[in-house]
Amino acid sequence: MKPIISFDFDMTLFDHQTLSIPDSTLAAIARLRSTHTIVIATGRDMDARYSVKYRNLVAPDAIVHMNGTKVTFKDEVVFKQAFNKMLLKALLDYAKKNGHCIGTTRNKMDYFTNPEEVTMHDINFWGESERDFHDVDHLLEINVYQLSYIGNEKGVKDIEAHFPWVKLPMYSQKIGADIVEKNISKATGLRHLCHRLGTDMSSAISFGDSINDYEMLKESGIGIAMGNAVDEIKEIADYTTNPIDGDGIWNACLHFKLI
Repeated sequence: MKPIISFDFDMTLFDHQTLSIPDSTLAAIARLRSTHTIVIATGRDMDARYSVKYRNLVAPDAIVHMNGTKVTFKDEVVFKQAFNKMLLKALLDYAKKNGHCIGTTRNKMDYFTNPEEVTMHDINFWGESERDFHDVDHLLEINVYQLSYIGNEKGVKDIEAHFPWVKLPMYSQKIGADIVEKNISKATGLRHLCHRLGTDMSSAISFGDSINDYEMLKESGIGIAMGNAVDEIKEIADYTTNPIDGDGIWNACLHFKLI
């Protein structure tokens, strides 16, 4: 089995400044495809409406979605772990009471506490908002694998202090975070994928830039930090490459003689 090479998505594959994947990154992936199993390991659900076109563009062999709570290989679901329902209800109730914005998007419908925060975030970040908000309590009736938090670091610390069973790795821009149970990470997802493919983490190469990449880079055989990565990721990485807008993935692949 070909060794795994995994890429975080936002600000590793996908540049938020240009809203595109650099040409050099796509060229590197095209060359790697014959020698490696191409994996996207992301906080996103790459099957969701905002991400599916980029999933199709990269055409990975496997995806670690939502920080390891869902893992797919081609059309096969390798692993899934949904939120504990009691914990989910407690989180939503606390967010409503304390003005926090948390929720998720499912099947083109958006479920968030304090949805006006999401609208403001979208306009500030993307220039527009096309959300279709519905009652957030509907999330208690379906399987939820990850939540999103929109807000600053103060809110993250407050939620983590009141809910020690979850973690909120912040996005590199410090404007929000993913919310997952503490026993799961991108590394968890990669381990399940390695088991399915008959390989192991010691042969894996992983790229990332944010706190939710920490475990993945630390446990992979080679962990590569983007030049635009947060300091905590650079400190534990085996190698730091150029930023995303400086052909970081291409240059790292040249450095390790992968292409």
